[in-house]
This record gives sequence, structure tokens and C-alpha cells, in this order.
Amino acid sequence: MSNLSLPVGAKGSGRARYAAAMDLYQVGQISPQVLEIYRIASALDGQDPEPMLAEIGEVSLAEQASGEEIFRRLIEESDRYLATLTGPGVAEVRARLNLWRGGPVTLRPCGNAVIAAHLGDALAALAVTHLALAQAIAAAAPYLTWHPYDSYPIAEIGAAFADGQAYASLIGEDATIPAKDYDLGIFLIAPHLLYRDHHHAAPELYAPLTGPHGWRFGPGTPLIVKPAHMPVWNDPHRPHMTKVGAVPFLALFGWTADVRQAAVVIPAGDWAELEALRLG
Repeated sequence: MSNLSLPVGAKGSGRARYAAAMDLYQVGQISPQVLEIYRIASALDGQDPEPMLAEIGEVSLAEQASGEEIFRRLIEESDRYLATLTGPGVAEVRARLNLWRGGPVTLRPCGNAVIAAHLGDALAALAVTHLALAQAIAAAAPYLTWHPYDSYPIAEIGAAFADGQAYASLIGEDATIPAKDYDLGIFLIAPHLLYRDHHHAAPELYAPLTGPHGWRFGPGTPLIVKPAHMPVWNDPHRPHMTKVGAVPFLALFGWTADVRQAAVVIPAGDWAELEALRLG
């Protein structure tokens, strides 16, 4: 049933939803009428089957799962995705994920304007190569607690960044699943924004789900443009900066220690130039 909640408009989503509906029909979980609606909608990726289902009095199949089931599906797909990556920190983040993943789920839905404006575009890009993960994020997003990372003084981090990003902790202290000294989550930044140079005590894995985006690892060092799905590992207090490209920056992140110590901005003299830069 996973692909039934794939974002409308994502490339190939119509056919993927129809294939998932066919699987349910073959095991007797949906009627021929419901299957026909998904067949009709499969011709256009932008055709939402939900209004047609409502016309015949059917509840959305994607809504039949509980919030907890949808959330645990996101954890499953996130771990499956991380398992495809190589490099420093991946194994440690996954080990801690699997240590805590069976804990109790407490859903505290909290929406965010940045998520409403930009998550769809990011998921449409992700769905081209990773349909299951895109649909899992889309289905779980309404159940997550989204808020901006607001530990920085606005004068240091910049008002545009402060107002243009949001994250949701999935497993961690004060997260949907509790854990000690660990934080696994999803981070979104609006297009073209600059996440200024900063550092923090927590060792950190970024698993970017969209790209390309620019990175550098200390003021004055070259900007490196990296594609989606190329992980970035930051040792404790390693300076790093992210320049978002035309597609919203969407990433899984993992902090593996010292998660309660806030990040600190590192001053640099070229932020205005980088903020005006357009990648691609």
C-alpha cells in the first residue's frame, strides 16, 4: 500500500498508485470500483484519485493506516535508505536508529509554513529515484512536529534562514520516539538560502535527499557542489556551511552525541556574495 500516498504530481506516481491498488485488489482488500478509479487516475501523475473516491463514498486507502503505522513506515524506509549509503557515520547512525526504533510513538502534529510551501517540490524531486521514501515522508509529514531550528541569534544566522527552514525529530530526546543523546530527523531549507558557516559539538551525518547543493567546510575554503544522495559527515566542531540550490534542500540527519549542545555561527566575510549566488 506504500505508493498510494505518493505525492500527486511526482513523476510516475499515477502508475505507482495503480500498481499498489492492483496488489490490494488481488488480495480482496478493495473493490473493482476503487481499482477502476486508480486505473483512470494512473494516466496523469497530477490526477488526484481522492475526490473520485469520495464521490462513491470510499475512504482514502492511504488514510486507512493509523498514524503510528505511517510513522513506523517512515522509520523503516529511512533505515532502508541509509543502508544504501557508505562513508563515515552511516553505520553509527543506523545502529542507534535500530537500538531505539521499537520505542513508544507519541505523535504531536505541528505544521509549518516552510513545510507547506516547499516539501512537495522536494518530494517530487526525490520520487524520481526513491519512490518509497518519498511516499513515506509524504504520508508521515502531517503527523510530525515541525519547527525551525531557532538556537542561533537571528543577527548571526540571518533572517532569511531563520524564516526559511524547519525540521522534525523522529527519534531522539523530545522526539516522536524517545532516545538518549541521539537525534534522527528530517530537515528542509527553502531554495537558494544560505545556511551560514557554523559548528557544533554533535557528530553529524547529513544524508541529502535532493540536490545539487553547495557545501564548504570552513570560511575561506572552496564551495563544493554535491549531488543528492552523497552523505556528508561532520566530526565534532567541524565548520560547515550549506548553500541551497534551486530545489529545496531535504535531508535526513543524525546527531550521535552531545545533542543538547547548540550550534554556533562562525563569522565569515563573504555571506552576501554567497546569498546572492544561484547554483545551476
